[in-house]
Amino acid sequence: MRADAQTRRGTTWKLMLAYDGTDFFGWQVQPDRATIQGELSAAIERVTDERVLPQGSGRTDAGVHARGQVASFVLEAPIPAANLQRALNRTLPEAIRVLSAEMAAPEFHARHSARAKSYEYRIFRGEICQPWQARYAWALNWPLNVDAMRAAAAFVVGEHDFTSFAATDPDRATRNSQKSEDEAERNGNVRKVFESEWTEAGDLLAYRVRGDGFLHHMVRNLVGTFVDAGRGQVAPEEVARILEARARGSAGATAPARGLFLDSVEY
Repeated sequence: MRADAQTRRGTTWKLMLAYDGTDFFGWQVQPDRATIQGELSAAIERVTDERVLPQGSGRTDAGVHARGQVASFVLEAPIPAANLQRALNRTLPEAIRVLSAEMAAPEFHARHSARAKSYEYRIFRGEICQPWQARYAWALNWPLNVDAMRAAAAFVVGEHDFTSFAATDPDRATRNSQKSEDEAERNGNVRKVFESEWTEAGDLLAYRVRGDGFLHHMVRNLVGTFVDAGRGQVAPEEVARILEARARGSAGATAPARGLFLDSVEY
């Protein structure tokens, strides 16, 4: 066991997770509802007899999936990493898998230590979306001008106030599940987007965005606005005006959760 991964209170662990979020009410634990955090906490307790609340890199919403979510927590009991990974995968629901488990430095925190995150949103454009695809893409066979969507997406690259693309929940101040994933660490709605682009592969249209942080519903609201551009309802250059407006009502509708994946987290 690495000496730098130990403290008086135990060992800091870093897990990488993949999950199908369809049947879960998001990441954050909620009373009487199945959540990713709740299932992981229960699995850790079954394996180690220790009750911990794993911290995720971001609080994915109900129905949102992950290919590279990161979680951290501290355990007192010594356990080899490979054993912990195998034991957790044996007890977790099949919709949640631990891709890797490793000891981390004591100061590591899945959310606070993150430097960048990448999300992907998928749109299925074919005539018939097969049942095994419907859980993981927005079935949308409307005519879309993909070049206009690409042009619109380019306007959000850089540092901006993304208030227009943040959820507006009237009780957001009192409901943790409705907070942005990192608002406790930031002031205001300014975020920096490093990459924002659309790609096509057959019937699949995918939006990939990488940034230093994301507000609640931000990616899904961006996608909804870009789809409006693809349908000719707004000009691509209107995205700059929408950003400046700092008003949720100026942007497009929120895209469905099922098409969104937390792809990766950088540290």
